[in-house]
Amino acid sequence: MSAAADRKLFLGGRLKRLRRDLSLTQTAMAADLGVSPSYLNHIERNQRPVSAQLLLRLAETYDVDLRGLNQPAGQAGEAELTELFADPLFKGLSVPRHEVMQMVDEAPGAADALLRLYRAFADARTREQTEAGRSGASVDDSPAERVREYTQSRHNHFPEIDALGEALYTEMTASSDDSLEGQIRARLVARHNLTVRTMPAEVMVEWTRRFDPHRRRLLISETLGPSSRAFAVAYQLALSEHDAQLSAMALAANLPDAGSRDLLKVSLTNTLAAAILMPYGPFQRAAETTGYDLARLQARFGVGFEQAAHRLTTLSRPTARGVPFFLMRVDQAGNVSKRYASASFPFSRFGGACPRWRLHSAFRTPGRIVTQIIETPDGGRWFTLARTVDRQGHDAFSEGADLAIGIGCELKHAHRLVYARGLDLQNPEITPIGPACRLCHRHPCAERAAAPIDRALTVDDWSKSVSPYPFSDGI
Repeated sequence: MSAAADRKLFLGGRLKRLRRDLSLTQTAMAADLGVSPSYLNHIERNQRPVSAQLLLRLAETYDVDLRGLNQPAGQAGEAELTELFADPLFKGLSVPRHEVMQMVDEAPGAADALLRLYRAFADARTREQTEAGRSGASVDDSPAERVREYTQSRHNHFPEIDALGEALYTEMTASSDDSLEGQIRARLVARHNLTVRTMPAEVMVEWTRRFDPHRRRLLISETLGPSSRAFAVAYQLALSEHDAQLSAMALAANLPDAGSRDLLKVSLTNTLAAAILMPYGPFQRAAETTGYDLARLQARFGVGFEQAAHRLTTLSRPTARGVPFFLMRVDQAGNVSKRYASASFPFSRFGGACPRWRLHSAFRTPGRIVTQIIETPDGGRWFTLARTVDRQGHDAFSEGADLAIGIGCELKHAHRLVYARGLDLQNPEITPIGPACRLCHRHPCAERAAAPIDRALTVDDWSKSVSPYPFSDGI
C-alpha cells in the first residue's frame, strides 16, 4: 500500500468550521451523516481520522468540494497569526509554529477572535500614535526613545558636561602646540597607561572602536576618517577621566531599566567627547563670528559636518546662547536615526519627515548643502539646511551619501546665518510642508505617499487629483 493511501486524515478543525458555517449542532450533523454524536465529537477533536466513507457522505449531504476540504487549511490564518505573535507586545513569549497550526486547525473560531481582537488593538494603538505625533508626545517606550525624551527634556544641553569639556580642553591646549588629537593620545598614555592603535578592517570586523582593558589599548578601525578617529579618542578620554560622574548622571535620570541607563551613559559620554573637541565658549564664539558657517567650524575644530551640526543644537548656555537649531538624520529609506533640538522641534516625532523637505532630495547632490525655507501647518516658518554625510565606519572609503543631515532654525534667526545672505527674508519663497504623510492634512499634495489615517478617501472615477489620495476635510 502506498504511503499516500496509508496516510490518515485528521480534519477536525475544518470539519468543525464547516459545521458552524452550516449552523448545525454536533447532534444534527451526526444524524445527517449517519454516525453517532460521540464519533463526530472524536473526529472534531482529531482523536479519530476521517474515513473515506465519511468524506463521501459529506460530499453527498452538504455538496462539499472534497478537494477544498482535504487541502492544507489555515495557510492564511497561519501567516496572520505568525505575524501577530511577532509583535513586540508578545516579546518574551515563544509560540512555536506547531502551536499556531494547531490553533488554526483545531480552534479556528478562537484564531479568528484573537486576530479580530489584535486588529482592534492595533487600530487603537495607531490612533494613539497619531494623536501623540500631533501633540509631540511619544508612545514608543524603547530605551532609545527614553533617552531621546530625557535628552530633549534638557533641551539637549548639559552645562555640567560642557564645564568638564572646557576644563580638559583648556588644560591640554595650554601645555602643548600639538594637535588636539595628539594631546588626547599623549594624555591617555601619561595618565591612564593607555595606547591607541589603528587596526585593519578585517581585524576589527564589525567594530569601529574597541577598548582592550587587559592590554590597555584602544583599537580603532582604519575605516574611520580623521574626524571620527579624533572623536573616538576623545570618547575614551571622557570615559577614562569622568566615568564616575557620567555614571552618576545616568543614574540620576531615573530611567526605568538598565538598558536605558546604559544607553544614556553612552550618549552622555558622546556629549562630553564633543565638548572636549568643541569646547562651549570657543565653539559658540566661532559660530557667531563665522555666521554659523559649518565648513569653517569643521576646519577650525577638526570635526566632521555631522559633529559640528550636532554641536550647534546644544548651545543653550544662558549667558552665551547660540541660534536654537534642530537636527534630524535619515537614511535613504527615510528611517530617522537622530532627532535633537535646543528649543522647539517642527516635525512630528511619530513617523518620518515630509517628502517636500529637501532633506530627502539631498541624496541627489551628495556633499552639497541645500537650503530651503519651510512652513509647518501651524504657520511656523523655518530656515533649513540639508547635506549628505558618511555613515560611521565607512567614511574612509564611501562617497558621502549614506545618510542625510537636516538642521534648521526659526526664520527669525536666519539673518544670523551665512547661508541666508542675499535672500529676501521678509518675502521669502516658502515651501509648505507637513508631518509624516499619514498624519498630514495638507491637500492637495503631489508628493503624498499615504492617506491621512483619520480622514476618509474621496476617490471617484470622474476626476483625478494631483494627489493619489484625495480625502475629505472632516473625520
